[in-house]
Amino acid sequence: MLNILVTGAAGLIGGEVCARLAKAGHRVHALVHRNPDVRGNDGAQVALAAAHKGDITQAFCGIDPAAPGAIDVVIHSAASLRFDLSDADYAAVNVEGTAHALELARGLGAAFLYVSTAYVCGRTDGPVAEEPVRADADFANGYEASKAAAEALVRGSGLVHAIARPSIVLGEAASGRIRQFDTIYQAFKLFAEGRIRHVPAREDATLDFVAIDHVAAGIAAIAQRMEEADGGIFHLGSGGALPVSDFCDGIGAWPQFSAPERVDPAAFDPAALPPLERRLYGRVAAVYASYFQRSPAFDDANLRALTGLNAPPADADYFRRQITFCIAQGFLRGD
Repeated sequence: MLNILVTGAAGLIGGEVCARLAKAGHRVHALVHRNPDVRGNDGAQVALAAAHKGDITQAFCGIDPAAPGAIDVVIHSAASLRFDLSDADYAAVNVEGTAHALELARGLGAAFLYVSTAYVCGRTDGPVAEEPVRADADFANGYEASKAAAEALVRGSGLVHAIARPSIVLGEAASGRIRQFDTIYQAFKLFAEGRIRHVPAREDATLDFVAIDHVAAGIAAIAQRMEEADGGIFHLGSGGALPVSDFCDGIGAWPQFSAPERVDPAAFDPAALPPLERRLYGRVAAVYASYFQRSPAFDDANLRALTGLNAPPADADYFRRQITFCIAQGFLRGD
């Protein structure tokens, strides 16, 4: 049995990781901020050893390092996932927040598992190895840059550490179930409802969607093997990315929805959109536009070697299950 502290425990990934670790018999300590409710992806309350109210923007994440008692592993999942913050905000939350979590782990004598993003690769195509971020990485936004900066802190910490890199997290592989519809789901909704009808997309672009159950299973498995994982980087991506063309056609396959029209990025001009679409595009879709203009292929050999886990494919059938779940929950209209 391990004693594990999870930051961002009330989030989608953090909550499901907590649920899996608790179910496996480990003592799970949750670091929570505004929302003290820690639930698995099925919505069930997680049986915690303790919850600690804290703030990752403060030293030691805003808690007394002695409060949790003996801790074997700190999983740092807390972060801002927004793509439109200022550099100062990214630095305060994603970079300094990681420094504070490392400080806490050091004080606890714990190993450190950092939840990053596969998209620290920046705007790139083709194979992406489970290796440190390249010095010449062309980041699409401040979020990617901040996660890369945080990874550098983790690698230089001197702690037993590992880095987990999920790609674009959607619902469960078999059912499409997701506990809350945030981040890219809001863009899906605007596309499906026809309120955003145009998307700048390369013909060869792909979307690396990954099921939340694979991501959480991977993080939980790494956390239980930190000595073996030490120094490692582990991609938690799809077992085959979804072409953007299949994404658009998949939405349009439902009679009540509109398939967004793919536009050559070189010819796309947001100013030429109708006023309402222009506002919605700028507010929501523009922040995800870079996903539609690249085609990375995330190697996960390290993950498979350590855990034996194989990623489920993010194919058209998987995407259809996501839409079906969204309709069943009333997030998308049924007719």
